Amino acid sequence: MANRNQLSEAPPSGGGASQQDETLSTLSSYLQDGALFLDIDGTLLDLAPTPDEIFVPPLLPAQLDALSQKLGGALALVTGRGLSYADRLFAPFQFPIAGLHGAERRGPDGSIFKVEPTAEFERLKIELRAETAGWTGILIEDKGAAVAAHFRLAPARQAELAEVMQRFMNRAGPDWTLQRGKMVLEIRPARANKGDALESFLATPPFNGRHPIAIGDDLTDEAMFGVANQLGGYSVRVGPPSAGTAARGTLPSAEAVRKIIAHFAS
Repeated sequence: MANRNQLSEAPPSGGGASQQDETLSTLSSYLQDGALFLDIDGTLLDLAPTPDEIFVPPLLPAQLDALSQKLGGALALVTGRGLSYADRLFAPFQFPIAGLHGAERRGPDGSIFKVEPTAEFERLKIELRAETAGWTGILIEDKGAAVAAHFRLAPARQAELAEVMQRFMNRAGPDWTLQRGKMVLEIRPARANKGDALESFLATPPFNGRHPIAIGDDLTDEAMFGVANQLGGYSVRVGPPSAGTAARGTLPSAEAVRKIIAHFAS
């Protein structure tokens, strides 16, 4: 367990007393004996028009690794991204990770668990791509055991796309669910969510016995916010304050999250 001499106080926010100041102070306190769970898109990294345009600041992977070491390894990524995709983002480092909202997991010991797509689901993905092939601005992302339809470049087609995704999800059956996110609709395994992923990490070393800290920006992160709160930890939403979130703290942007990571890693 990290001791209180390993992590410095919160960095100055550059402003007067505010909700952000309170978030920084509380994070500093919880990190002394905490386990940190981080979403990727919109939390660690700025959102981009397409998944392939995501930019990873060059120093960030090493800073995450340094902070993980200060936390005794109790740092995990909890993301809708696939495990292999997330690994490419932060190479050469490999962190404990819950990918596809928990349908894929790599534990601290390197062991990997994956929900494998069925042959029927593979056919469904091909048919979904074919049906939306002529839709300018709609990007279908094959995630293996999940499939996402991004409409950031065609927001006017959201309602039409939602109808299509609902129809394909109904065909997939009860083992799948339709997940709504920021400018994306995703068919994913129904039994996987970020809250369950957080709990699974907390049941094993080096996460067990620590206070969970969950940081995310999207509807999919609310499940881990709830678990962190229930277990005496802390939750932080990235972005404008929202009355509909369970998060107890707020940070304005992914850039603010990266600054905090750089501070505590140094």
